[in-house]
Amino acid sequence: MKTFITAASLLALTVTSAPALAWEPAKPVEIVVAAGAGGASDQMARMMQAAIQKNNLMKQPVIVSLKGGASGAEALMYMKGSDGDPNKLLIAYSLIYMLPLSAKLPFNWRDLSPVSVVAMDQFVLWDNADGPKTVKDFIAAAKASSSPFKLGGTGSKREDHVLTVFMEKKTGAKFSYLPYKSGGEAATQLVGKHIESNVNNPSENLEVWRAGQVRALCVFDKERIAYKAKVTDTQSWNDVPTCKEEGLDMQYLMLRALFLPGKVTPEQVAFYVDLSKKITETPEYKDYMEKQALKPVFMTGKDMLKFLEEDDAQNKSLMTEAGFVAK
Repeated sequence: MKTFITAASLLALTVTSAPALAWEPAKPVEIVVAAGAGGASDQMARMMQAAIQKNNLMKQPVIVSLKGGASGAEALMYMKGSDGDPNKLLIAYSLIYMLPLSAKLPFNWRDLSPVSVVAMDQFVLWDNADGPKTVKDFIAAAKASSSPFKLGGTGSKREDHVLTVFMEKKTGAKFSYLPYKSGGEAATQLVGKHIESNVNNPSENLEVWRAGQVRALCVFDKERIAYKAKVTDTQSWNDVPTCKEEGLDMQYLMLRALFLPGKVTPEQVAFYVDLSKKITETPEYKDYMEKQALKPVFMTGKDMLKFLEEDDAQNKSLMTEAGFVAK
């Protein structure tokens, strides 16, 4: 009888559970992106495609498939409907938890087969270069303002929006969240002083930070961003303090993970675990991590499942507290 793997049975799987090349794709592999062209997931998919091809990590070609319709629901339902197909690989992020809650989408990440977590996105609290110079001053200004500070972000009822509500509850300050189509648009609005702040990922504000138009106040992580090469004339990413260091005790990271459809075999999962591990060792991956200021991570098996369960619970708690869960 053919053996299938689900999120639950993955607990027994390790990278060494199958001999090398016990299975490999016999046709092109589709990397599915739950977003549009040019976004962070699309960029990561292109990096993976290049890393696989340049380093001859797989015999079959890789195709990047953009399925960002309905705020990413198109990709999730596409994967859910592809049970048993080992030639589709989803680049997942916190959308897998948030969209089913906010839109009552009939999707659960446990229906898929987890492969690996390959990176983490960090978030930074930014203000205009002419604004407050510290987190303490920023929060004080927000509290003293006669109207809520305008804070921009990507989309509604997503990571940026949740972080805004989280910050309100932590500080007692009031913020008016303005959703934009992209982090790039939120950066432009901050430079133009149409908003007081945003919580963009490092890469989304990179160019305007380098140009001295915005200020990085703190990073929402328990540790500083590792990269020490100067980005601006005076600062590296590592020079940006954590929010906890600045008196704002908040941490939030967004996973970048790979999933196969449900009901694939352990040998098929093992192939992609091995492939994703090899990708993280390539020059393309390492260069991409530093340029995008992403946090390199590699998790699979029990560690990945434990992380997913905890991350799911945290996101559900934040979404519920923010009132973003559809009734």
